Amino acid sequence: MTVSNAIEKVKTKITVQDRTAFASAFICALLIHIPAMLMDVPNHDGLDSMYFSQNMIISGRWFLSTVCAASSFYTVPWIIGLIGILELAVTAVLLVRIFETEEKVSVCLISGLLVSFPSLASTFAYVFTLDGYMAGMLLAVLAVYLVKKDHFIPGGISLAFSLGVYQAYLPFAMLLSVYCVWDVMAKGEKGSVKKCMNYLYMGITGSVLYVIILKVLLKIEGKSIGTYQGGDSVAAMGISQRFSFLPSMYRDFINFTFSKGFLVGYVCAAAAFVLVICTVISAIVLITKSGVYKKMWFYWVALLTAVLVPISANIIMLVMPDVTYHLIMRYQWVLFFIVCVAICDRCVGKEIVKKGNGLLSFAFVIAALVIFISYGVADNIGYTNLRRRYEKTYAYALRLLDRIESTEGYYHGIPIALVGRISEDEYPSTDITAPATSDMIGLGGDYLLYTTDNFEAFFKYYMGATLNFVSEDELTEIYYKDEYVDMESFPGETSVKLVDGVIWVKTENARR
Repeated sequence: MTVSNAIEKVKTKITVQDRTAFASAFICALLIHIPAMLMDVPNHDGLDSMYFSQNMIISGRWFLSTVCAASSFYTVPWIIGLIGILELAVTAVLLVRIFETEEKVSVCLISGLLVSFPSLASTFAYVFTLDGYMAGMLLAVLAVYLVKKDHFIPGGISLAFSLGVYQAYLPFAMLLSVYCVWDVMAKGEKGSVKKCMNYLYMGITGSVLYVIILKVLLKIEGKSIGTYQGGDSVAAMGISQRFSFLPSMYRDFINFTFSKGFLVGYVCAAAAFVLVICTVISAIVLITKSGVYKKMWFYWVALLTAVLVPISANIIMLVMPDVTYHLIMRYQWVLFFIVCVAICDRCVGKEIVKKGNGLLSFAFVIAALVIFISYGVADNIGYTNLRRRYEKTYAYALRLLDRIESTEGYYHGIPIALVGRISEDEYPSTDITAPATSDMIGLGGDYLLYTTDNFEAFFKYYMGATLNFVSEDELTEIYYKDEYVDMESFPGETSVKLVDGVIWVKTENARR
């Protein structure tokens, strides 16, 4: 078989819906996120990752380095972003296949919601690892798709490698699996219970394989799980202690679901309300027409779903109770809107609703479109602020560097003691995007610098100035001296001075 023959054979398996999902996801993602791909603006983590091997095995991410290698280990936003968008477009194709969506408009909406959800914008703020993370989500969705095709062992392998990239996409696979169980049971096909159990088997296979590979690689590299996000306490915590966190998991699920982090603005919230109403109507019609409400399993599965959905969405909190649960780790929430579109499409597309079919169709499409647009706008508000953060940081750093180099006694290589915090008294917040970006990690705030290492990297990579910063121990010793405490914060007159051959720089709020 030649390459041309292979391509033709693959093309015969690609449906119109596949092409629509891929094209709409790729185009929408490019239109929304191209600002992040064209500007080289790092956040505080990005400053330390201009070249980063992505070897994060101590955080359990043993496959991250491999999937990030395609874009090189340099931070090249355009290449990394393009690869990530391509991975997202394939993910959209798999989602459309899982939901069996046929109407082109609904396919476009599913793809649009996937690539516009603000979690992706926050991930773009950490662009140095974006292509890897998108590969992780693709593998999580692929795991569910393989089980749907009765291949739970390959699905488990795919899940294991997804966890090896980033464990935060486990909830994505779990929520999709819950939906697929409903779908299998509703169809009433022969062997439904066995098909449903395959999703559980996939999860167990993937989790066990992930842990085995992790332990082997840690042994080979002579390392152990680090303290980041409480990873070192995972094995030590008992089952009873873990389940004590269940109430907080449910509270977090409710709080985030109805917070501005998920529903951006009043228009988006109103559209979400309309979409949910359309979904409830569609679900009632589908349930009534199919007659599944007459079967006892329906009520048990409904009750189990109500219990499992919040746990599935927040499973990371059960595995790692000390986790800082930020927006990048909440991508799975987009599935709630995608499921709404899929249910409405199934009801309207098959014309199950006779009266009011057109009204329901227009209502859910317009509502989903408004949510998509709202998310796209919110993403770009975040990117706008990220650019402003860079401009303000550059202006601040330029003035500070000039003051340091103008200090009497300065010479290249002189030791410098600088605490990496910017005074809120001298430089109060000027961020007008806070109402929209406060929950978008990596995109909110005024400046890019939070630590001494951030200052050092910014001076080096964006200003061409290599400064000799003192060690952390020396800095700590200076920090508590009365002479340092009495200094003014930059740009105060005494904020930069030479003391015993070391230039002291005080940037933080004055401590009196």
